[in-house]
Amino acid sequence: MTARLIDGRALAQLKKQALAEKIRALRPSADRSPCLAVILVGDDPASHIYVSSKEKACTEIGIQSLSIRLPAKVSEEELLDQVRELNADSKVDGILVQLPLPQHINRWHVITTLAPHKDVDGLSPVNQGLMMWDKQGLYSCTPLGIMELIESTGVSFEGAHAAVIGRSVLVGGPTAVLLGNRGATVTSMHSKSRDIPASSREADILVVATGVHHLVKREWVKPGAVVIDVGIHRIGGKIAGDVDFAEVSKVAGYITPVPGGVGPMTIAMLLSNCVQAYGHNLSIQRAKHQR
Repeated sequence: MTARLIDGRALAQLKKQALAEKIRALRPSADRSPCLAVILVGDDPASHIYVSSKEKACTEIGIQSLSIRLPAKVSEEELLDQVRELNADSKVDGILVQLPLPQHINRWHVITTLAPHKDVDGLSPVNQGLMMWDKQGLYSCTPLGIMELIESTGVSFEGAHAAVIGRSVLVGGPTAVLLGNRGATVTSMHSKSRDIPASSREADILVVATGVHHLVKREWVKPGAVVIDVGIHRIGGKIAGDVDFAEVSKVAGYITPVPGGVGPMTIAMLLSNCVQAYGHNLSIQRAKHQR
């Protein structure tokens, strides 16, 4: 048996095409395009690559990208002032503060300063709370992308046993919530969990977001399972994930490649959140004019 590849690049392209059409539909009622402000602090090479990819994707579908580069030694208060300024700017729909931040800056202070309706990364307590309540909000991008990747397989969420290895606020935690919201029975695991391989083997849907190269082996996976690999590692000049793809693909039903799986969908869902924020912002502006 050989698993079917879940092509994140192809799905992301379809998503971007749909978003470009949505922007064109909204434009007649607005005097501008959507605008995403991206704040990058410091000179981390990986962060620069990620931000460049996001800005390029914005341009592709008609989102204006406002790039703000700050030195690594910028004070926390200066960064917070920049966020507050963007919060107040009616022509900015979404704000993305690229993580990680330098150690002297408390990311919690930054995230909680973001206006929730502009928090396109979906990390604010308000948006995380809306997700817990299964109400509309701006949800975390990677978990949203994971859900669309799983949905593309046609596998039913309702009644499925889903296992998530990793419980970060960025990926693992929100993914477990979204899976539960769709009717799956979810096992959330982490480094202190007992017998992770045994719990993984019971899962119809297995999401791996540990940051550990090739942690998940063939014997960890239930035959026919959907396997989503969130990890990304550069090993010996090659890029690989948290799942031993060569072996696991022999037993899984569906599997995401690394690269080309979760990564492209994360960016696509960031764009989706920005377009959602744009529509919300336009409705706020229209309401003000009607008063």
